[in-house]
Amino acid sequence: MSRLLPAVVFLAAAATAVALAQVATPEAPLSRPFAPDNNRTERMAGGYVLERDAEVAREEPGTHKGGGQTVGYSFFKDTPNLAMVFRKRALKPGSAIGYHEQHEDEIYYVLSGRGLMTVDGKAMEVGPGTAVLTRPGSSHGLEQVGAEDLVIMINYLQAPKAAAK
Repeated sequence: MSRLLPAVVFLAAAATAVALAQVATPEAPLSRPFAPDNNRTERMAGGYVLERDAEVAREEPGTHKGGGQTVGYSFFKDTPNLAMVFRKRALKPGSAIGYHEQHEDEIYYVLSGRGLMTVDGKAMEVGPGTAVLTRPGSSHGLEQVGAEDLVIMINYLQAPKAAAK
């Protein structure tokens, strides 16, 4: 059961993100961005936001001064009234997320590739199917190891953005 708990926590967080993304009000209707080459926004009836990797992918250096090159996918970042941060990140060979202090609960889930995660000074190997919950006050970093990209999902809560008026 203890091995299933991190996966259950991740799936529950993902379900929460989907549920939160489905809430719309007349004051804050949800929208779905079109492809990045056109800045129009379509107002949707009902309550959902659909985004695809290709629409949100951005090449970025390793976060928290980790170095190397990554591709970040910040899903639903412009969705009003959504407290859940739901991200995917592909760490290219030699890249990392720098060691930093955590200020909120944060879940890392490895989709593919291999990594070396250090939490509070303890290094551990992570691979597909590994989930790590970091708690406030702890410190952690993640380094890609091996030949293939390390692809992870990250989620945590933040103060929701207000709807644009």
